[in-house]
Amino acid sequence: MAKKTEATVEEKLRALYDLQLIDSRIDEIANVRGELPLEVEDLEDEVEGLKTRLEKLGVEQENLTQEIANKKNAIEESKGLIKKYTEQQKNVRNNREFNSLTKEIEFQELEIQLSEKHIREFKVQIEQKKEVITETKERLKERESHLKHKKGELDAILAETEKEENTLKEKSKEYQELIDDRLVKAYKRIRENVKNGLAVVAIERGASGGSFFTIPPQVQMEIAARKKIITDEHSGRILVDPNLADEEKAKMEELFQSL
Repeated sequence: MAKKTEATVEEKLRALYDLQLIDSRIDEIANVRGELPLEVEDLEDEVEGLKTRLEKLGVEQENLTQEIANKKNAIEESKGLIKKYTEQQKNVRNNREFNSLTKEIEFQELEIQLSEKHIREFKVQIEQKKEVITETKERLKERESHLKHKKGELDAILAETEKEENTLKEKSKEYQELIDDRLVKAYKRIRENVKNGLAVVAIERGASGGSFFTIPPQVQMEIAARKKIITDEHSGRILVDPNLADEEKAKMEELFQSL
């Protein structure tokens, strides 16, 4: 293979078109995978989110159970104090002491009522958490099953195409080595700016491939002469003549079949 500095314009054009054919083949493989990798990634994120939610709900449920235990302990403490104050009332010396103890007993009875109210509220919240946990577990099970299915699809496609794709990527690098850096950068820039990734196209029916804008006969002759790199003034794509394109397509088809 000729070195980059020694390559003729025709050799550069052939290498550019070959590079385009290789990269287009890689694009086709990526299209076969389609949105699957993103779907799998989204499902993985959703599954992790559901697991995190279940953990959080579990912690909240445990906290509520502990709060109930705390309130039950508080009730027992209040009952103990009521018993104590009631016993003390039997030994008071005056009404003031009796009334003071009565107020303490009433306060502890209110504390018991408040604790019981909180316990009821906590129990309702626990039941609500249980419902959400059940729903979340069902959702998680369904999403995990869907993820397994999508991963299976993706793995099957990767198994079929990974070897070919990796080989093509290596070939893409090899062909880039045949072209000077300035052209490679221009090629990549054009590829990024066009929808279908076609930076190098052949003339078809007097127009740039995929375009309706006719190329003047004089420019078509210059392209066919293969003496300089010519771009389409409308799309910015690099243009090659149909004969060169057909020759390179046949050559590349043999390469693709051998992979």
